This record gives sequence, structure tokens and C-alpha cells, in this order.
Amino acid sequence: MECLEGTVEQIIFYNPENGYTVFKIKTESEEVTVVGNFPPLSPGECLKLTGRREKNARFGHQFQMKSFSLTLPSSVRGVERFLASGLIRGVGPVLARRIVKKFGDRTVGILNESPEKLKEVEGIGQKKFSEILKSWEEHKEIRDLIIFLQAHSISTTLAYKIYRTYGQAAFEVLRRNPYQLCLDIWGVGFKTADQIALKLGLPADSPERVKAFILYLLEKDNEQGHVFSVEAEIEEKCCQELGIEPEKVAGALSGLLEKGALVKEVVNGQAALYLPFFHQAQEEVAGIISRMAAETPAAPDFAPEARIAEVERKSGLAFSDQQKKAIVSSLRRKIIIITGGPGTGKTTIVRAMVEIFESWQKRILLAAPTGRAAKRLAETTGREAKTIHRLLEFQPKEGRFKRGPGHPLRGEALIVDEVSMVDLPLMYHLLRAVPPEMRLILVGDKDQLPPVGPGNLLRDLIDSGAVEVIRLDEIFRQAKESLIVVNAHRVQHGQPLIYPRRNDPESDFYFFHQEDEQKVFELIRRLCQHNIPRRLNLSPLSTQIQVITPMYRGLAGVDNLNLELQKVLNPGTAGLKIGQKEFRVRDKVMQIRNDYDKEVFNGDLGTVVQVDPERFRLLVEFDGRLISYEKDELTDLVLAYAISVHKAQGNEYQAVVMPLLTQHYIMLQRNLFYTALTRARKLSVIIGSYRALHIAVKNDKPVQRNCRLKEKILEIIGGREPTWRLF
Repeated sequence: MECLEGTVEQIIFYNPENGYTVFKIKTESEEVTVVGNFPPLSPGECLKLTGRREKNARFGHQFQMKSFSLTLPSSVRGVERFLASGLIRGVGPVLARRIVKKFGDRTVGILNESPEKLKEVEGIGQKKFSEILKSWEEHKEIRDLIIFLQAHSISTTLAYKIYRTYGQAAFEVLRRNPYQLCLDIWGVGFKTADQIALKLGLPADSPERVKAFILYLLEKDNEQGHVFSVEAEIEEKCCQELGIEPEKVAGALSGLLEKGALVKEVVNGQAALYLPFFHQAQEEVAGIISRMAAETPAAPDFAPEARIAEVERKSGLAFSDQQKKAIVSSLRRKIIIITGGPGTGKTTIVRAMVEIFESWQKRILLAAPTGRAAKRLAETTGREAKTIHRLLEFQPKEGRFKRGPGHPLRGEALIVDEVSMVDLPLMYHLLRAVPPEMRLILVGDKDQLPPVGPGNLLRDLIDSGAVEVIRLDEIFRQAKESLIVVNAHRVQHGQPLIYPRRNDPESDFYFFHQEDEQKVFELIRRLCQHNIPRRLNLSPLSTQIQVITPMYRGLAGVDNLNLELQKVLNPGTAGLKIGQKEFRVRDKVMQIRNDYDKEVFNGDLGTVVQVDPERFRLLVEFDGRLISYEKDELTDLVLAYAISVHKAQGNEYQAVVMPLLTQHYIMLQRNLFYTALTRARKLSVIIGSYRALHIAVKNDKPVQRNCRLKEKILEIIGGREPTWRLF
């Protein structure tokens, strides 16, 4: 064993999942390549290492770390570089130079013992001083936490999240109840918390462990779109996966019910378990929708038909009977649903509604679930449109919406577009903010996939029969010329697709028959690199060209396509390696969770504009906004040359390429294929087998979700006794 002491010069590789790092360290006499599992390091930090020198057949001489400790630099140059590394927030290279110039070799002592003297340095006022002092203290505390968690095989990324959540109380939370992490921190599941708990000595049949596992199973069901879980299934999974007796599960369930951590309903003899929020959301949404559907708002002081005729004259359009009915209903009803596929004129009547409400001197608000959908709504109406989160003024630090019963929205009408993407929780928050005088107009395509979140809201509202539904099913003349639109409607009815004339250069839809997955993959690569960019005069890296695939695995799956398309579309540029993936400037990337602080949401697409390999930072552009990602936030991003159909929902692209193979059998469903097909505006290319296509079009069996919104609404409007008992 050998000891080394020196300063980190360069980070060569870092994997945030397990902390595996390759870096160069400079000692007094040499520069050495070090490998091992470390917390996130920055150039300028000082380390004491114990380990062995080894010769790697591929990478040459390396120092394999066995143990390490962090030290503070002793030389003036080392102190300056450490402060300038970006580790201490608020201090950059210029300010670091000023601090060291002022205090010399006393700098570390000043920071530890007399930090108020930093105010003597030019550029450090009270605000900057507070930021530096807080970061200096955090630096010491988080190092201890990371080293503690590494002993329990917990990644450094999660260590940072744990520290950001609990601060100085982190050690106490971990020792008292590690399962609290599951509830408080995104990215920490039961298995991670369980690993810590068992290593800290918690018994395998501990009631806290069983309770945490039950809540974990309910959360997993919520992630799969279910509003409630079936009690019998939960009990069976607990016994099987934890290896415990049914009595232990029953005791844990009773404890959770007594504490109010669960809500239990018995429906037709079957027990359903809810997390309290989802039970409340379902009850309130059913109540508010039923009440709105029964109310009649103040009638307009003009003849709606005359106002519609006026809009037709101005725009040169002739509305269909169903479109006119939708506009009239928006004026006479408190709540309506407008549904229809592509080319049926949903956008046209939304524009007309906006114009008529404004001519009536009524304020109308526009919203959509995603940033891109809101942007598209704004472009088509010429009015401001917001995401639902922005409309409700979400407060990230407080974790709540500012708009609600005590501070409702202002206006007389609200149009929500792409409502098929709205899940039960978001609709709950939206309805609570709707004032008594406001009409609600829900616009969406019922044949698309259900939302990613819990519930099947649009379909449940339509099936309940409580809300007036206007179905737009007439394809307008211009849309009839599009094979994308025509085929989308044929898919809706389970009919065979229409293919373009052989080698038709003007068609907007193509199907290439190919059953060999390797050849499908090669054709996708060629289309994205050459054919489609030339056809539409776009860069191969344009976010308007999107590969959408049903599966993650396989040659034509999301994971492999992203790696291979990055190689051919964005080769050679220096990047930032994060485990097995690498981010490069100009890469297409996607956010995979909601980040309310950054106002970037699950499914948002962006482009990498700057890479900082030394500090492991990225700068990403999302629709004209530049967002910075620190090293512990990079797991929120993935490459997006290829994405899943669910992630594509709500977005539109000029060109879409989709593989469709029998290997994708489990995902070959009509609504999934329909959703992918309708993401394309100018060009849709399907590559695969006729058999897979036939299966997808014919398989209209909807995915079942545990949700009782429709039944709750029917019970309210029917005035019947509920068919369920609440425990």
C-alpha cells in the first residue's frame, strides 16, 4: 500500500450513479491518474489517498484508491485554485484571487475562524458574504454525509439530494427512520432506503419496514396510472417479497389506516387502498364536475348564431354543424368537452371562441399541460397561453399552487387544450382554482394515450355522460389531402391504412416494409442523417425531426437508437461523460422529471449549448430559455434523438420516424400507434412489418387503470347511495 497527497488537476470520467471517478492528481513530485469511487470532486481539491499502483492493459499506469480523506490545501496557490473551483458558491476565479491576495496563507483560517473579515475584500457585500459562508459550511457537512453513505453503497448523487432535503438533520433522519427518504426525495425508492435501513440494523420484519413497503407499492401503482391499489394484491406482494407472515402485513395496514396514511374503500366486496391525496382528489373532482355540469351560467346578451356568422364572414371560413354546436355550447354551458382527431377543426373553433368571448368583453384564459402545447396554442390563437402550472402559479419552494379556493383565477372562461394529457391530481388543482363565474372548455383527443400520471380523466368524464361532449368527426377538405390525417382516422376505426403511390415524392406518409430489426435500425439512421433533413430542409440535429419508438430495449429501442444516432448525427465533439452516456454540445436532450424550480417538466426537449467537463455542468436551451444543470442534476436529463411514445404525447414535430416490429408486441396498441402517428405535421415514416401494423391497429383493448371517477360522478348525479364503504 502507498500513500499519496496532492491536488485534483483534471476530472477525466465520473459516474454519478456509483461515484466511480477517474482523475489526475498532482503531488509535489508527479502527476498520477487515480481511479476509485469518490464523492463529486472538483479541480483544486486536496486529497490524501491510500492504495496501490497498477498497470491497466488498456489505460496504462493507474493508482487504485482503497481509502481517502479530504484535506484543505496548504499552499497559497492551492487555496486559490480550491476557491476558484466552483465548489464554494459565489466565488469564481476573480474573487478567489482577490481573497488570497488579501489574506495569503491565512485564508483557510479566516474562513474557519473569522469569516466576517471577508467583507474587507472588494466585491463581497452582505449578500455575497452570506452565500460564501453558507456554502463553506455545507462543504464540510456534505463531505461527512457522503462518506457515511458511501460506506452503505449509496451513490453520491443521492447523497446530495438527501443533504439538500434535510440539511444538518440528515444523519438524524437516516438513523431514526431511513424509510422517510422514500416519501421525501424523488429518486429514492424503497429498495435504496431499505438497503440503508438493513445495514443500520433495522429488523427485516420491522413494522416500519412493512409500512414503508406498502406505501412504496401504492406509489408504484400511482406511477403506473392507478388512482388506488387492490388490498389483496398489496398483501400478497408484501408476503412474497418481504418474506413475512400475513399477520405482519395486516398489522402494518391497520397502523397506516389509524394514522391516516391510507384510505380504504370497499367496492362491491373488493377493498381499495388510496394514498389520502388521491382519494381526496377523486372525491373533489367528481363533486366539482357534477356541480358545474348541473349549473347554467348567465346567457349571452346576443344571438350566438349571429356572432358565429360574423366570425365566418371575417375569417372566410364555413363552420360545420358540430363546430357551431361547440361554439354555442361554450357560451351556454358551464363546462363542455370538445374532442376530435387531427384535421377536424379543433384549433379553428378555439380561435373563434376566443374572438367571440372577447367581443362579449369577457376575459378568456388559455392553458395546456406542457410548455410546447401551450406555445402551440398561443401561436394558433395569437393570445397568451400558459402551462397549467404557470396559470396556477406554482410555488416551488413551498410545493403548492398559489391559485386555489382562496385565490381563484380571474376570468369568465378557461380553455384547456390537450386535456387527454391532464391527470387526476392536476385537474384537482385546476378545478379548485376555477371561480363560480368561469366557464370551462376542455379540448382534447379521446383516442390518444391516457396521461402519464394517475387516472384516465378525459375518458372517464366522457363515459360518465355528465358533461356535454361535442365530437368533431368531419375531416376538412385541406386535411383530407394529408395521408397522416386520413390514416389517423382509419386507425381510430380499426381500418387498414392507405399507402401512397409508389415512390410518391409529395406524400406526407410512408410505410417501409422491413422485418429484420438490424435493417430497420440502419434505415432509421439513414433517414435521420440524410433523407428527411434534405426533404424538409432541416438540420439532422433539429428538434423537429423525432424518432418515436414503442420500446426501450433492442436495436430499434430508445436506448440503442440514442447512442447510435448521437454517433452519426453529432460525432466527435468533446463531451461530458456520465456513466455510460455522454452529453455533447448540440445534443438533443429531454428532461425526465418535473423540476418546478427550473420550470422544466417531464418530456420537455432541449439542446445542449455548453459543456463544462471540469465542473460537470451543462447549459441546455429549452424553447429559448437557458437552463444550467449541476453535476447532481444530470440524472434528470437523457438523450432525445429517440423517445418513447408516452414522452412524445402533447408534442408535435415536422417529421416523425417510428419502428414497428412484432418484437414490440406488448406495446402494439391502437391508441399508442395513433398517438405516435398524429405527432407528425409534415412527414410520418413507419418502418416495420405488416403483421405488427395490423396488430397495433386492431388491438383496441384499453389499458385498465384503477380509478373510480366515472362511478363517483354517476353516484352524485344519480343521487344514489354510494356502492362503497369508507374505512
